[in-house]
Formats: sequence, structure tokens, C-alpha cells
Amino acid sequence: MIRKVVPLLVVWLLVSFACFATKMTCGPDRVFQIDGKKVFPIGFTTPPPPDGKTPTGKNGIQELAEAGATFLRTGKGQWNKEEIAYEQKYEDAAARYGMHCLVYLGDLASIKPDEKQREALLRDVVNHFKNHPGFGAWKGVDEPEWGNHPVAPLMLGREIVRETDPNHPMVLIQAPRGTIESMRKYNPTAEVVGADIYPISVPPGVHSQFKTNTEISMVGDYTHIMDQVGAGKMPVWMVLQIAWSGVTKPGKKLVFPSFKEERFMTYEAIIDGANALLYFGGNVTQAMNRRDAQLGWNWTFWNNVLRPVVAQIGDKSPLYPALLVANSTLPIKANVSDIEFCVRQVGNEIFVLACKRNRGAANVTFSGLPANIAEGALLYEPGRQVAVKNGTFSDRFSQFDVHVYRLH
Repeated sequence: MIRKVVPLLVVWLLVSFACFATKMTCGPDRVFQIDGKKVFPIGFTTPPPPDGKTPTGKNGIQELAEAGATFLRTGKGQWNKEEIAYEQKYEDAAARYGMHCLVYLGDLASIKPDEKQREALLRDVVNHFKNHPGFGAWKGVDEPEWGNHPVAPLMLGREIVRETDPNHPMVLIQAPRGTIESMRKYNPTAEVVGADIYPISVPPGVHSQFKTNTEISMVGDYTHIMDQVGAGKMPVWMVLQIAWSGVTKPGKKLVFPSFKEERFMTYEAIIDGANALLYFGGNVTQAMNRRDAQLGWNWTFWNNVLRPVVAQIGDKSPLYPALLVANSTLPIKANVSDIEFCVRQVGNEIFVLACKRNRGAANVTFSGLPANIAEGALLYEPGRQVAVKNGTFSDRFSQFDVHVYRLH
């Protein structure tokens, strides 16, 4: 009797597991979908340990999910049995808390024709995770343009991954280096383009190759660049700063984004076309205090700065539905040139996300709204409203101010 039950149990588990396998796609609107459900990826490179705890004893992945995060960038890119087993823990944790993993393949995504053993390992890794309910997408070689990585091995690696797993995209993250053309040659190796950009440093802006703008508004500049790299057709995944080597190496001053800076960078990236966001450096030990180092993640920065930002854009926020649609075609204009904004429409609600990138304050007038709108509320600014008359409203902006208007 036992011999008959066990095989049936195995079959049932395999069938059940397959039923929960994911498929991640992105249509012409450049909005991601997982199994037909729209999602705005908000994640961390890298997240807390899969079984790690917050200072209050809660599971770390659970804490991220409850704040509204949706993704984890996992994997060290050095694949062996131990790394596969560790990744399995992340996948299980992601599935448990309703999240998905962006798995870093690293150099394993670059295969030469005669590297049959590495090709077999790549297929093993892909086959191991492609049907896991906690899996979302692959990340290939990091910053290939800056590293002058040859394109042909990346193309072969992408063909192998696509052949083994046609249901999940490859994400390509570039450094803030190079030109649009020099980065564009790597586009055929992925379905998603993006860049990392970390403006906070002493002196400011050392991560960028451009010195004409050393302000945090360079985040918007690089988002624009990556949109051009993808020719306005590929989704853009931007990586923003918690901490990085430019503030943690010996001789460097350890500085972090403030809440206002992190919030500005987040919204500016979205306004300028980011379809997904990662926050880099929560796992950098040199940037942690002693308590956080013992816990394996920068919970101090999370609680003071990043959690409030994620809560504003996360999947439990009133703004989140607006992140799951393309920009509206409403002819809305602003009368101040350094105001960046985007407009999203969800049902009978119109969301205007706006930020000011340059120094100085200004009274800004938005026009072109539907004439039947009389007023609107400002999300995350309790008690604040704007009066709308003849499709026009005005508000005050200082440098790096962000206002989110919700108009009915």
C-alpha cells in the first residue's frame, strides 16, 4: 500500500507545483504582468537573508512584502550546488510572501560555443527555478558595456535561456557609462534594459560619467538615456541607491540618501519612464551599524528612509494602480520648464506625479485637465488640496519637491 501511495503523492506534488508556475510578460505598454496580473517590480539588491529577521523578530522578507515591495534580486552569480540550494530558500520565501525573484545569472549568462559544461550548468539552473512560484525573471551579466563584454557569448547565453525557459524575460542592467549606441548593441541579449545610478557621495555625483549635473536629478537623466537605449520600446528597470562602494571604500565618507532625496529619486525615475525599481546596497556590511550587521541587512536605513518611500508606491498604496498603466494622452502642460511630470488615468481618477529638479522655488500651473474636475487631493500630504478651474490648477514647488495629485 505504501509503495502505491508514495508515487501518487509525488505525482500530485509535481502537478500542483506546475500549476503554480509563473509566466512574466511585458506588452507594448511596457507594464509587466505575472500570470496575467499587472505588477510594478519594486525590489532590493540584495534583500535580507531568506530566513533573516528584522530587529523586532519578524521575517525580513515578510517585512518587505508588507511594506508593498514585490521583488527580490537574488543570486550571487557563482553557481554551484550550494548556491542553488541557497537560491531555493529565497524562492520559497518569495512565494510564501507573495513576491518574486529576479535571479542573477552573472557570467553564467555568457556562453561560448565550446563551453558545453557551462552550458549544461546554465540549463540546470534555469530548469531548477523556471517553474517556481517565487520566480520572476533572469538578470544576466552585470554592466556589460562598461566591462566591454563581448556580445556573441551573451547572445548564445540568451538563446539557451530562452530555449529552456520561454516564459520569463532577461533583464540587462548597465553602468552609468558609455553612449546610447554603445549600450544599444547589447539590447538583443535581453528583453528589459536599465541602469544603476548612485548620486549621493562626497563629492556628489562621482558615480556618473557626466559632470554637468551632479545633483540627484541625474537619476532622471539616466532613466531618459535608458529609454533611448531601448528605443522607447523596451521596459526600463532602474537601480537606485542605498549604499555603494563610492561611500564605503577606505577613504570615502559614508553618506546615505535622506528621505526627501530617496523619495525624489524614486518618483523622478517613474516620471521619466522607469517600469521597475531596485534599491541597491541594503546588504553592504560596511554601511551597517553593529546591530544591523548581525542581522544581515540595513534595517536602520529601511525604517528611517526606504520603508516610507516603498509604502507610497508599493502594491498596497493608493498610487499603485496608476503605476500599472501607461502614461495618459491627456494634453496636460506645466508652465515651468524644470518641472518633470507624468499623468496616469485609472478609471475616473487622474494622477499627476510631478517633481522639481533644479534649484529655486516656483509657483507652477498645470493646464489641460478635463474641464469637469473641480478639485484634487495631494497624496501623502494630509489635508492638502488644489482647486481646479477650467482644467487648470497651481501649486508651489521647491527644489526636489515631489507632489502627487489625485483628481476625480
